[in-house]
Amino acid sequence: MASSSGMSRWANRVALVTGASVGIGAGICASLVEHGMTVVGCARNKDAIQKISDDLRDKGLTGKLIPYKCDVSDETEVNNLFAYIEANHGGVDVCVNNAGFSTHQTLLEINATEMRAMLDVNVVGLVLCAQKSVNSMLTRGVHDGHIININSMAGHRISGFLNFYTATKFAVTALNEGLRKEVVAKSRIRVTAISPGAVDTHFAHRIVGEEMAKQMYKTIDTLSVQDIVDALIFALSAPENSQVHDIQIRPTGQKE
Repeated sequence: MASSSGMSRWANRVALVTGASVGIGAGICASLVEHGMTVVGCARNKDAIQKISDDLRDKGLTGKLIPYKCDVSDETEVNNLFAYIEANHGGVDVCVNNAGFSTHQTLLEINATEMRAMLDVNVVGLVLCAQKSVNSMLTRGVHDGHIININSMAGHRISGFLNFYTATKFAVTALNEGLRKEVVAKSRIRVTAISPGAVDTHFAHRIVGEEMAKQMYKTIDTLSVQDIVDALIFALSAPENSQVHDIQIRPTGQKE
């Protein structure tokens, strides 16, 4: 991993983290605050982010976490989010697109409403936030910014499980490379995807329920939230001439 000293250039700069209320998003927020960043954490559950913010403030850190209620599937709410950041914090220097969800329905069961909801969060919301973040950077002459898309190993192989979710993550794989090619023509803004395998978070609990998820996690090797946070810090702290484009990270014992 890169030295944490590479993070010093991000002190006092602004990061946006979507899906910030639990799991990977919450862990990323805490780490960026510990590195001195002003972090706007957004999710539909603002109260959960506020609790994280209060805990971080009590540690006396130089960075801070600002909770903001936003559903990234709603374009008006995303527009309002970026207007708030611009008015109060100048603009976005780092954007972490972490918001995403799945349902348990198979392709033979899922209905159009569920498909559109997943697409709107996992794909459309990601593109909107990346687009607006890059525009914020370019407008302010920020050419060393960073877009980080939290993808999934589901975006690189088909397991036969959560197949519509897998399709949205394959889209993220394509969008990450497409965004890199568009951005490199204009700036030295970097674009990174982080693709975790199984991580012990609330993700599975929301899909299959608490008890089944607990049993599942007892039978498989998993990554921790900190593993994903470490990968993100590695990408952010890399030398400016080095773009870490796609980190695929599996538990050591994961077969697929």
